[in-house]
Amino acid sequence: MLLSLVFVVIGAFVVAWQSGALKGAPGSNPPASASSAGAELAQLVIKARSGMGGYSREKFPHWATVSGTCDTRETVLKRDGQNVVTDSECRPTSGSWHSPYDGGNWTKASDVDIDHTVPLGQAWESGAASWTTDQRKSFANDLTRPQLRAVTDNVNQAKGDKAPDEWKPPLQTDWCAYATDWITVKAYYQLTVTDGEKSALTDMLNYC
Repeated sequence: MLLSLVFVVIGAFVVAWQSGALKGAPGSNPPASASSAGAELAQLVIKARSGMGGYSREKFPHWATVSGTCDTRETVLKRDGQNVVTDSECRPTSGSWHSPYDGGNWTKASDVDIDHTVPLGQAWESGAASWTTDQRKSFANDLTRPQLRAVTDNVNQAKGDKAPDEWKPPLQTDWCAYATDWITVKAYYQLTVTDGEKSALTDMLNYC
């Protein structure tokens, strides 16, 4: 009888975990599913963007030193690449990278940008303008949340500071991951969304 009860409790825990009902601190983990991402999206504050007045990339110091001579960019290049070899300054000398946004494959680090899922300018006009410089530095170098991805350089440049209602990854197969990543970052940092942005994210979750 006791053993049966244990199995029931464990089963209930697993169901709750899979449904996203059991979570840690806000933003501590990526959404486990489209439904949990949708729940997080529903809690985001809807507000018109404040505009780019006063913005500059220098107000989001990056790339920060992570370990030894490796900074955030180099750390992401090693994390997201295959067979990456670096020199004494932690600069990649060989390796390969696959860009999830467009499916591009590259063997030169110079062809790869490190994209901020939620761009710095977009963060600025949805709440980060009121942050301290240290808070903005943490955001720009966040290796814990799904905020940094190695992607094709010109695709990243085409994205710029656009939100999902203005730009989406060229590959629809990445829309689910992109939307859940975007929501995770905005939820953790308590950034706002617009009606158009929320609608675009809701549509992208339908591709999960």
